Amino acid sequence: MIRRMVVRRVAWPLQMKRSHGIGDVAVTMPGIILELETADGRIGWGEAAPWSAFAGTAEASFAALDVYLRPFVVGHSDAERAVIMLQAEKALFAHSDAKVALDMALHDLAGQRLGCPVAELLGGIVRSSIPLSVSVANPDFEADLDFVRARLGEGVRLFKVKTGFSDHATDLQRLTRLKAALPADAEIRIDYNQGLEPFGALAKLRDIEAFAPAFIEQPVARDHRRAMAELSAALTTPILADESVFSPAEATELVRERYADAVSIKLMKAGSFARATSIAAMTGAAGIPAYGGTMYEGGIALAAGIHFACATPNLTLGAEFYTANHVMGVDVLEMPINLAGGASHLPEGPGLGIRVNRAALESITVEAGL
Repeated sequence: MIRRMVVRRVAWPLQMKRSHGIGDVAVTMPGIILELETADGRIGWGEAAPWSAFAGTAEASFAALDVYLRPFVVGHSDAERAVIMLQAEKALFAHSDAKVALDMALHDLAGQRLGCPVAELLGGIVRSSIPLSVSVANPDFEADLDFVRARLGEGVRLFKVKTGFSDHATDLQRLTRLKAALPADAEIRIDYNQGLEPFGALAKLRDIEAFAPAFIEQPVARDHRRAMAELSAALTTPILADESVFSPAEATELVRERYADAVSIKLMKAGSFARATSIAAMTGAAGIPAYGGTMYEGGIALAAGIHFACATPNLTLGAEFYTANHVMGVDVLEMPINLAGGASHLPEGPGLGIRVNRAALESITVEAGL
């Protein structure tokens, strides 16, 4: 039985500024960390990574867990996690990041109780690591080149360039310099984060194709799916849908309309492991590959994402599970996520396979609900 639930609103210090087509993050990033404690002494951890420009605010996620979802949790067992998540879905509209934080913690407890990793609970382990993709997003491009060189030395070969936050000429200049700095076996991806207007987008993207990117992610706003389809048909480079696909219902539309060639699956968008698995199953059945996307997540959420990626057959385009190691100024895990050899590796042990450093956690805590 779960006897205690602690919701923490945290402020992650950032090591660098990051720019995207829909906005910047700098200095600190808000987040939520959830702790569930059972009567037999197990601790389950979950994390929400809201961003106001993308899906919601930390204050709303805090209230969602502390006020609205708490009654379904305390006094119940992690063995009831499917029922708890159904109740959460009915009781609270949206707030997908808060819901998945709860789902993470429940799966962490269940895995500990059963003596198996969360990936086993998600259908079984199909891989033990996933190639690491890192984002080139610092408006200080000289610093970004240093960042890229350091990651190359660690074996990273997938680099996703954030575009659309500056003018088109600057994007082309950045790509020219990056291309020259990369070895032949490195791959460039492009991510506009909805940064282009449909009018004029095709001409800009044809310029981008000169750099032979592996894909172009979400060039226009999430609701401009018809424009996405037209761009996909006109370009040689595959288009990847991110913000256009939050839910299984939206994944159904992607499969039916084929307005993009690939999909970014983020736990924070999906709202639960089950919903993320549904998105992966539908797109995989249609021959659409998946990319493991993240928000600005600490080690708890990254561990959960790796478990999901390692249990998802069509997640073949790599994943961006690196922020706790290279972007956040504080890591709350006692043992950081293993990024050896340019890959994110599945944590060992039951549940999420993590241990939280409470001193580090307290150092970033802004508010706690007990």
